[in-house]
Amino acid sequence: PEVFTTVSASLLDAPDLAAGDLFGACMTNMLTLGLIDLMHRQKRVWQQAAFEHALSAGLAMFLTGLAAFFILLGQDIKHIGIGSGSVLLLLFYVLGMRVIFRQEAVKRRQREQEKVVEGQAKEDDGPNKREGLQRAAVGFGLGALALLIAAPFLASSANEIAEQSGVSATFIGTSLVAITTSLPELVTAIAAVRLGAFDLAVGNLFGSNAFNMAAFFFVDAAYRNGPLFNAVSDAHALTALWGILMMSVALMGIIYRVEKRYLLIEPDSLAIILGYCLGLWLLFQ
Repeated sequence: PEVFTTVSASLLDAPDLAAGDLFGACMTNMLTLGLIDLMHRQKRVWQQAAFEHALSAGLAMFLTGLAAFFILLGQDIKHIGIGSGSVLLLLFYVLGMRVIFRQEAVKRRQREQEKVVEGQAKEDDGPNKREGLQRAAVGFGLGALALLIAAPFLASSANEIAEQSGVSATFIGTSLVAITTSLPELVTAIAAVRLGAFDLAVGNLFGSNAFNMAAFFFVDAAYRNGPLFNAVSDAHALTALWGILMMSVALMGIIYRVEKRYLLIEPDSLAIILGYCLGLWLLFQ
């Protein structure tokens, strides 16, 4: 949703709307992480997540900080229609995901070896499993197609709201558009928690934050009035840095494994929710 919507906003010559959506989605994803932890009353979601999410969280924070640096630098250079900052973000994203994939591959081999030692039979990929994979792939493709159709209408409507209301496109993108485009992450995370797939829920949110920074490559390619990072407001750096702070709190909550509910409220989840509201208020001011 973020890619389709921000590219559409870029084609409408609304760079602040596009950048606000990507940075705002990072904050909204962390808000979702805090909400699902409060909603799941049986046991803390963050305690069920693997320590390996620290790597994807670190990648997301690094890319977000790098994007904020390019905005504040304001002297990006465009090559073959794309700014160098956007190219670097995509390159570092690919390299970071490669590192994460290699780490997971090593752990998978270790688990398989442990099963062999314990005498457990290896699962067979039968026809039922292949049919289930095909159904899931078809459903995934249909969902992506629906997003592709809806995204241009969302971008144009948000741009008109900003123009008619007098509120800056930066704030509209960070709040209204970012919340809307992050709804799939919210629904997916809630469904994953209900299935007991806590790693899927947490990985979905941190992975989305990392990918949102790589999406600047596509937005910059669609923007024709020079490098994107030179055209957007410096206020986006505030959103980016605030998103890094929220991700830092979430990362500490995952690493810290001591049960700490107070009156049915986790202090780290509550800090993220309040932090999101404070961040939007600061940006509006």
